[in-house]
Amino acid sequence: MSKILEEVLTANSSYVANFGAKGELALPPARSFAILTCMDARLDPAKYAGLAEGDAHVIRNAGGRASDDAIRSLVISYKLLGTREWFVIHHTHCGMELFTNEIMSGLLASSLKTASIDANGWHDCGEGPGCKEGKYINWLTIKTQEESVAEDVTRIRNHPLVPKNIPIYGYIYDVKSGKLIEVPEATTAGKAA
Repeated sequence: MSKILEEVLTANSSYVANFGAKGELALPPARSFAILTCMDARLDPAKYAGLAEGDAHVIRNAGGRASDDAIRSLVISYKLLGTREWFVIHHTHCGMELFTNEIMSGLLASSLKTASIDANGWHDCGEGPGCKEGKYINWLTIKTQEESVAEDVTRIRNHPLVPKNIPIYGYIYDVKSGKLIEVPEATTAGKAA
């Protein structure tokens, strides 16, 4: 058993011992909202948004981007589980700002091993073989946080499966202070009709 697996299972045992009435939580989120945010380990939506278990849906992916799968989850959140407000929250110093589609597909074509980054950019750390399939994926990289938040809110707002009465808010989480900073252009684009 790996050390990580052992740590996770030990933590789960402690969690189970204090689980209490959490098994009685309702399926729909109690506070009727959803957050789309980044998978970055420095972000804890429960803490920065004041959530307890059962309060809200939290959808996470690399960059907190409005991918087809993220929109699928938001539509399910609304249509079947009754959320009425959505947040798109990206963050400062995001790894998705550090590469482009071309860089990622090039790294993958060279090797499937973990890459490294230094002042000169990204480098493969292992030998091939790689795979050219990476060039067919839009990695949804980020040029600027404000632009990507506004783009994602606009994409969600204009999606034909998203009702116009759901407000969609756009924010950037500052990893140095913990503050949520509104992106006015995104919030304007996400206003409910």
